[in-house]
Amino acid sequence: MKTKARVIAFYLPQYHPIPENDDWWGKGFTEWTNAGKAKPLFKGHYQPRIPADLGYYDLRVPETRKAQADMAREYGIEGFIYWHYWFGNGKRLIERPFTEVLESGEPDFPFCLAWANETWKGFAHGMTNRNILMEQKYPGVGDYKAHFYEVLPALKDKRYIQVEGKPLFMIYKPLEEPEVKVFMDTWRKLAIENGLKGIYFVGHCIDSKFKTEDVLANGFDAANSTRLFNYNLNHRTLGQKIYNRLNKIFRKVPFAYPYKTVSKYFIVPEEDRIENVYPSIIPGWDHSARSGREGLVLTNSTPEYFKEHVKEVLDLVKEKRTEHKIVFLKSWNEWAEGNYMEPDLRWGKRYLEALKKVLVE
Repeated sequence: MKTKARVIAFYLPQYHPIPENDDWWGKGFTEWTNAGKAKPLFKGHYQPRIPADLGYYDLRVPETRKAQADMAREYGIEGFIYWHYWFGNGKRLIERPFTEVLESGEPDFPFCLAWANETWKGFAHGMTNRNILMEQKYPGVGDYKAHFYEVLPALKDKRYIQVEGKPLFMIYKPLEEPEVKVFMDTWRKLAIENGLKGIYFVGHCIDSKFKTEDVLANGFDAANSTRLFNYNLNHRTLGQKIYNRLNKIFRKVPFAYPYKTVSKYFIVPEEDRIENVYPSIIPGWDHSARSGREGLVLTNSTPEYFKEHVKEVLDLVKEKRTEHKIVFLKSWNEWAEGNYMEPDLRWGKRYLEALKKVLVE
C-alpha cells in the first residue's frame, strides 16, 4: 500500500503478568487492570474504554500479536516502535512479547525500539504515591555494551526499521542524563564494529521539557516532537486556568479540555517541517484510568476531529524526502492512557479508517 507518510506506532508490551507487577499491584496485574476499573468522573466522561475486535488480549499469545500487525498493516501503519525497558546492570522488564516476536520471526511486520530510560514511580503507574518502583541507572560503558549486544539481534533483523541505512532507535528522555551522550557514542562505535552503518538515534521531545533544537544540537540524528501538553502549558487563557483549578478543587474533576481545541496545538509547523523533526499523531488522551482525578483528560475526541488532525500532520511532511516522511503515532495500544488505535466498543475501527483515508486518498 502506497501511503503519504511513514507512520510508526508506539506499542506498549505491558499486557501480560510479570513478578514485579504482581508484587506492586497484586497477582495477575496488567494494563487491563487499570483500564477495566476506570469510571466516569464527570458528565460525558468516556470511561471505561472496552476493547472490541481484539478483546482483553494477552501478549504472550502469538495469534494476538499477528492480529495486531495484520490490522495495523491494513490501515497504513508501516510498523511498531516497541517500548523497551533496560534499567541498567542488565535489568529488563516486560521484554517477553518483543523477544518472542524477534525469535519466532512472526509477525512479519516492521519494528524498531524506543528505550524508555525513565525511573518508574508509583503515581505514573497507578499508585497514589510517588515512591520509586524501579530506578533507571547508568552504570557506565560496560553496561552500555551489554545493552547493545542484548539488542544487536533485533538491530540486524530484516524487519528492523531503518533511516539512511541505519536502524532507528529512540530515546524517551534524550537529555535527562549527560551519560546519554556516552551511551550513543558507545553504540555508534559498536554498530560499525558489528557490520552496521551506525545507529539512527531519535530523541523523544515531549512538550517543553526537551526542545527539538537542543536534542539535535546534542548529537541526535532526529527529534520526535510530541506536544501533548502544549495547550495546557502555554495557550490557556487566565479565565480557563482559574475555571479548571476551581473545578478540580471543588468538583474533584480532573483537568479536562476538548480534543478539538487541544489538537490544534499538537503541531508547530515551522518546527515540524524541518527534515529531521518527526511530528506525532495523537488520537486522544485520558490518564484517569491510572491516576484518577489527578490525570489530564482530553474530551470529545471523535474520528472526524482525529481525521482533521492527521491531515494537518501529514501536510507538515509532504515536502520532505520519502525516507524522512516519518510520523509517530501515539499510540497503538495505550488503553490506560485513553491513547490507542485498536478498536473499542464505541468507535470500532473508525479511527483506523480515518487514518487510512488520509494516508491513501
